This record gives sequence, structure tokens and C-alpha cells, in this order.
Amino acid sequence: MDNVEELEKICKKIIKLNSTMRSARFINSRGHLTAGGMKDGIFSLEAQKQDEMMFMELALRVRMRHEFDKEFGEVHFSMSYRDKVIVMSFPLVNDDVLLISCEKETDFGQLPFKILKLIEHIKKSPVKTF
Repeated sequence: MDNVEELEKICKKIIKLNSTMRSARFINSRGHLTAGGMKDGIFSLEAQKQDEMMFMELALRVRMRHEFDKEFGEVHFSMSYRDKVIVMSFPLVNDDVLLISCEKETDFGQLPFKILKLIEHIKKSPVKTF
């Protein structure tokens, strides 16, 4: 099976975890979308050009967080609680990242740990997403 197909399946599983999910996307280390997207019937709050900038900024942030791994340990996920949505990022191998967004009503105390279980095998194997 093609790797992109596998990543698309994972994105679909993640979106089904909770009815408040908006998107699940795999971003490579260069900040390019490799799989996933918005939940059917949900539209992005930002324009496509803004998506591209957000993905590149996220890729840079993931790489920069390694600077503190020795002191604090490895990052498993990061979360931003914003006025309109909750955004979470999950670093993967080779500085690729899973980016998810969900509605603010989401129980963010449990959801990221469910996602970590789903993507655990990706972090253990050197998966190329580009």
C-alpha cells in the first residue's frame, strides 16, 4: 500500500474519534501538506495561502523544540487553545508532524492521548511522508 494512502486512513480514523474534530493533516518537515484535510462539510477558517504559511511555521517550530529535549524530554504534542478552535500538533519521525484542529467544546484532556495511541506506530518506524 502506498504510504500516502495509509496516512489518509489514519487521518480519517482521527477525525472519527470525536464529533468536534475539524481537520487532521500530515505536514512534512519542509512544511508541505502530505495527507489529510478538513472533515467533510467543514470549511477552513483560513485561506489556502495562510495554510501554507502556517504549515511552514509549524515545521520550523517542531525543529526548534528539539533544542530543549535534553532538559525537558521529547515533545509528544503541543496544543493551542484559540478563540475559535483548538489546534494540536504531534511531532513524528524526521520532523514531520500531525496537525489537528477541533471545536472549542472538545474534551482536550483525553483527545490528544487517544491520538497518541493511534499514531504510536508512526513514531516508532521511519515513515517518509513526502
